[in-house]
Amino acid sequence: MNYLLSTLILVFVLSTPVNGQHHSHTADRPIVFPDVPGYLTLSVDLHMHTVFSDGSVWPNIRVQEAVRDGIDAISNTEHLEYQPHQVEIPHPDRNVSHDIATAAASDTDLIVIRGAEITRSMPPGHNNTVFIEDANKLLSEDPMEVFEEAKRQGGFTFWNHANWTSQRPDGIATLTNMHRELIEKDLLHGIEVINHTTYSDEALTIALENDLTILGTSDIHGLIDWDYEIAEGGHRPVTLVFTTERTPEAIREGLFAGRTVAYFQNMLVGKEEHLVPLLNASMNVSSAEYGNNHTLLYLQIENTSDVSYILDNKSPYTFHQHADVVILEAHKTTELQVKTIENLESVELTFEVLNAITAPDTHPTITINVDVTTGE
Repeated sequence: MNYLLSTLILVFVLSTPVNGQHHSHTADRPIVFPDVPGYLTLSVDLHMHTVFSDGSVWPNIRVQEAVRDGIDAISNTEHLEYQPHQVEIPHPDRNVSHDIATAAASDTDLIVIRGAEITRSMPPGHNNTVFIEDANKLLSEDPMEVFEEAKRQGGFTFWNHANWTSQRPDGIATLTNMHRELIEKDLLHGIEVINHTTYSDEALTIALENDLTILGTSDIHGLIDWDYEIAEGGHRPVTLVFTTERTPEAIREGLFAGRTVAYFQNMLVGKEEHLVPLLNASMNVSSAEYGNNHTLLYLQIENTSDVSYILDNKSPYTFHQHADVVILEAHKTTELQVKTIENLESVELTFEVLNAITAPDTHPTITINVDVTTGE
């Protein structure tokens, strides 16, 4: 064996991880939000694809991406009816993607949920069902039978990308008679208001008018890093679920109860009763005191979330260094100098959060109560 060949073999051996595979279990770009009173805040992505339907990666890649993103739970929701890689990768068992992902996540904290995508023309369009027991039993020509079988298995079922232009050329999510029937029969429980890179006001209206759970999903087919430009500071869409504990059962209960907020592109979308507590938990006053010999109140507000909140001042006070619109940068502390005219023991500041949405063209209002530190 010549010297060059021996050297190449040695380099290869030394650079190959033990067992031939490298595992990273560190969330090096985590999606972070605080817990809210009474609940944990968990991030989930319940709409993803691999080569076992029309995706481009093996299921273990979905696990590795989620671990790096600090996601709490994922579901590989492969298309039941659409199988473009079946010749190259034959798999009569529709559960195989979930099983591979579960094995890949066995030495991580990631929760892998069994799911599938019901892939039909409109109506009912595409719908995901998660927390099912056996995806094979969902193979039926009758779409209503598929939804009924999902319910028999305990599945949480939601309407995917209702604004998808391939099925809605105008991009407007529209409730059909079949969807109304599914809702009436308790066969449809949620709807995506954020899918991949799109947001739908109309889907949010459908959710609010029909008491459906609000979801945001990546619907990833390629690589998370490429689609969402992670290296440039981007992130995948997720659903924040407010749960009593970090278990599959608690996530399922939170979804059925509708305790969710969708997050993407520095925007939060949710029902007011769930969104406002998250906003309040994200913003904490770390100090408040007056400067020497004047009545400017120096206020330090810490933002412990991934969202840089855009606040429109609705208070009776104005600020010394800011206009009425203030940005609290993510994971940073912002100082406001409040013109209170006189020294006060407490101050109430009211803001409309412009990048939080509770209904079309509607933003929640929060109140920050400030106790002022007085000098001796």
